[in-house]
Amino acid sequence: MRVLTWNVWWRFGPWEQRERAILAVLRDLRPDVVGLQEVWACGGENLAERLASSLGMHWTWAASRAPEGWQRRIGDLSVDIGNAVLSRWPIVEHERAELPFREGDDDGRLALYARIDAPAHQVPFFTTHLTSAVDASALRCQQVTALAEFVAARGRGSDFPPVVTGDFNAFPDSDEVRLFGGYKTAPAVPGQVLLDAWEYADPAQPSVTWDAANPYVAAGFEPSVRVDYIHTGLPGPRGLGSVSAVRRAGDEPVDGVWPSDHTAVLADLRTSSDL
Repeated sequence: MRVLTWNVWWRFGPWEQRERAILAVLRDLRPDVVGLQEVWACGGENLAERLASSLGMHWTWAASRAPEGWQRRIGDLSVDIGNAVLSRWPIVEHERAELPFREGDDDGRLALYARIDAPAHQVPFFTTHLTSAVDASALRCQQVTALAEFVAARGRGSDFPPVVTGDFNAFPDSDEVRLFGGYKTAPAVPGQVLLDAWEYADPAQPSVTWDAANPYVAAGFEPSVRVDYIHTGLPGPRGLGSVSAVRRAGDEPVDGVWPSDHTAVLADLRTSSDL
C-alpha cells in the first residue's frame, strides 16, 4: 500500500499553477492513501475534492475551527483551511479531534481520522498539522499527546497497524517527535509505539522536507529540516503494515512551478499480498 503525506501550502503563492503541479505529482506517484495538510475550501469548492475527482479517489476533510489568522495573511476571509484524506478505497468512517492551543493564539490545529476499507484489511489512517511557532515545542508535546490518545482510541479493530501522517513542524530529534514515537523516550500513551517510517530509509538519500533548495523556503532564511512524517504502529502478523520503502517526493519543480513549500513523504507498506 502506497501512502503519501503532503502539506500543500493552502492558497499561498501561485496556488492555481501549484494545484496543477500537485495533481501531476500525484498522478505520477499513484498513492493509495494520501494525508494532506493546508487544504483550501472556498465557494463550494475544495482542493481535496478537486484532486480526488481528477484521480478517481474517495475523500474526506475537516476544516479548521479558527481560520481567521490564516485568512488575514492572504486578505480573504472566504477561504477555509483544513486537513484531508484521499483514498483509492472507500472511507467507511471518519472523525476529527481538536488539538491543544496556547491561550490567545488558537489557529484551529486538528487531527483527522479515516478508516480505509482496503482489500483484506481496514486501515486506521490519520493526518494532522501541528503548530508552527519555533518556540512552541512544549505545545507540540501537548498536541502529540492528544494525537496519540486519538490514535489509541480509533486505531484498533484491524490487524493493520495505524498509519499517522502529517506536518509536525518539528525536528526529528525534538521532544515532541520522540514523545509521539514512544521508542526513544516514554510513549505519550503507555504501550503505544509509532515508528517513524524514515527509520527504514537509506541514510544517504535526501531527507529534508522543508528544504532551502525550494525558493519558497529559501526566502525565509530558515535551516533545511525534515518536519513531515509518516508513522506506523508496530507491524501486524508476518510484518503486515511494515515499511518496505520510503523517500521524498514532490521535491522539484513541475513545468517550472514548485508544487508546495514542503516536499511530500512517500512510503510503501506491506499488505497481505506481499507476505
